[in-house]
Amino acid sequence: MPQHRTEVMDLADGKLDPAAALAFVSDPKFGGITMFVGRVRDLNHGRHVTGISYDMFVPLALNGFAEIAARAEADFGGKLKLYIGHAKGRLGIGDLAMVVAAGTPHRDEAFRACRQVVEAVKHTSPIWKQEHYIDGDSVWSEGCSLCEHTPADAEAGHSHTHTHGQSHAHGSLP
Repeated sequence: MPQHRTEVMDLADGKLDPAAALAFVSDPKFGGITMFVGRVRDLNHGRHVTGISYDMFVPLALNGFAEIAARAEADFGGKLKLYIGHAKGRLGIGDLAMVVAAGTPHRDEAFRACRQVVEAVKHTSPIWKQEHYIDGDSVWSEGCSLCEHTPADAEAGHSHTHTHGQSHAHGSLP
């Protein structure tokens, strides 16, 4: 039985299913199961958001997710099951953008594995995010949670400062 499952869900075909992610990582040997669910919020960097569009080359994204899962499996040993799912297409406020679940024998490794995978997806996956705003504007941006963004950067057309020391495989589109 595979130890990880990865998927990209095109919204034309359906939505991400957190219950299916939990079911996949559940195992009688596991006492720790964690999940991260990323949803579209209505405000980002002081701007009112109406939705987000995610675009990606699905085969490349899935290969990257498999590499991220393999790295986590090596880091946490064979006693780990992972689910990595990301949405593709136009999402509205509250829609699920990403679901990551980890199952391990103990809670600490489940928390750490889940966080490692979420950050790896954010930092290395070829996924582009376009935020749509209430004023009709839209901006392509990176989805890094550990990066500093300032309104001055956005107004000047700059991306952001990397405070975590990592570069990104994906970037802003013209």
